[in-house]
Amino acid sequence: MLKTFQYDEVPVLETTSGKLKGYFYDGSYVFKGIPYAYAERFQMPVPSHWEGVRDACSYGFVCPLMTQETPTAELMVPHRYWPMDEHCQNLNIWTKVLDKNAKNPVLVWLHGGGYFAGSSIEQVAYDGHNMCMEGDVVVVSINHRLNILGYLDLSPFGEKYYNSGNAGHADMVAALQWVHDNIAVFGGDPDNVTIFGQSGGGMKVADLMQIPAADGLFHKSLIMSGVADENLLPSSRGNGEAIVTAMLNELGWTKEEVEKLETIPYAQLVQVYTKVMPQVAATGAYVGNGPQANDWFQGNPLQFGMREHAYEIPVMIGSVYGEFAFAPQMFDKKALTDEERRAMVSKVYGEHTGEMETLFKATYPGKDFTDLLNIDRVMRRPSKKLAAMHAKGEKAGTYLYQFNVEFPMMGKIAWHCSDIPFFFHNTELVEVCSIPGVTENLEEQMFGAFMNFAKTGVPAQEKLPAWPPVAREQEPTMILDEKCEVRNHFDDALLEKIDSILPPFNLMAMMADTDVQH
Repeated sequence: MLKTFQYDEVPVLETTSGKLKGYFYDGSYVFKGIPYAYAERFQMPVPSHWEGVRDACSYGFVCPLMTQETPTAELMVPHRYWPMDEHCQNLNIWTKVLDKNAKNPVLVWLHGGGYFAGSSIEQVAYDGHNMCMEGDVVVVSINHRLNILGYLDLSPFGEKYYNSGNAGHADMVAALQWVHDNIAVFGGDPDNVTIFGQSGGGMKVADLMQIPAADGLFHKSLIMSGVADENLLPSSRGNGEAIVTAMLNELGWTKEEVEKLETIPYAQLVQVYTKVMPQVAATGAYVGNGPQANDWFQGNPLQFGMREHAYEIPVMIGSVYGEFAFAPQMFDKKALTDEERRAMVSKVYGEHTGEMETLFKATYPGKDFTDLLNIDRVMRRPSKKLAAMHAKGEKAGTYLYQFNVEFPMMGKIAWHCSDIPFFFHNTELVEVCSIPGVTENLEEQMFGAFMNFAKTGVPAQEKLPAWPPVAREQEPTMILDEKCEVRNHFDDALLEKIDSILPPFNLMAMMADTDVQH
């Protein structure tokens, strides 16, 4: 059936920045590439403004990346690539109605890619149309400065750079302020805004809960595979004197010439930074590429403690069964004998294999023992820790989940990003998500729970078991799988044993080996 498209009939909207013209397609009004702010390099963002009617029918620039994008694993995580420019402070909106009185819940998406890569449209599954239509919500996705454009502290070199170490986060706050001031025009409720993000986007969600300037601009949070501890995050302590001085020395410039860093070509800036960064990092000094703890941003909660206001925000926190199980699986696990399974696992666990088999089967009944070679040991533990910390506030609900689906592709277990299409109601856009007898029901369960959370702060769903919040001494986790169930403290013993046997996980080494974008 031919889908309805309208342009001429769509009204021009008046915002605090200026007038906008979007379009209507297949039930939703779409506005793309809306500039919510503007900033010069290393400077704080200022509100956007334009004259006349601005076309909002094309996606805006995305932030330049430090390395060349290379399409890989597109079947697992299909991507979209887009023109890049430093002036990338823009957002996209999908809405069913243009009615100031509609007051529909608003969901703001923060993309993944750490603090250094990604974009609001990078993954095909980020499209907001289905979420908007199926959930009766307004969907917003934002672009902001990344890497050394968004996170390089130059404050020791002048007051004008006072928060350059958090410029990317300042962009996000500016975007949320724009949403607060304007979303009613798009049918949204500025007093019911949920921020959600995956991977680096999940980290940004937790970070925004630690920024006083963002207070009141959002009211609920979903953190997807985005809780990391100090073993994964670059140091956010200290200042940029060492790294910036090293860059200036490499360029043959004095400290008095620091402003030249504002105008040299981005590629040259990256080249210089990349050359000097390893030596500076080896000293333990701050090197940027992530937010800086200061009076404006009060630091990762696992490292610096949680702000009182953060306890008032209902939170969903989750991870997936295999997080970094990107590498191709070179065997058919369903065809293995039990002896062959033990032989494979013993290559990693050696004399502990028998004990690990007993623990694994008690933790994950029905799962294949070889999954032990790929199950997550990075995101789950800090997610549990953050959930316990938030629950101690006893002011708002804290809900834990784990996504445990197996996909019809070499028996691969759920990997980093594989839950995104289900939460967005976009499994139809990602081919590998077509799991007979599983996908449609699980998508309805996960999407429905998320929409109810956005509306009420509680992820209830009639097709899911009751989902109790985390509480003192209680850690219920909703297992999202072919059959969903709630289990309490189910994986404590297994995770503790794994960490007692294996060396610390090295994410950078793993990513270098698998060469997968996310």
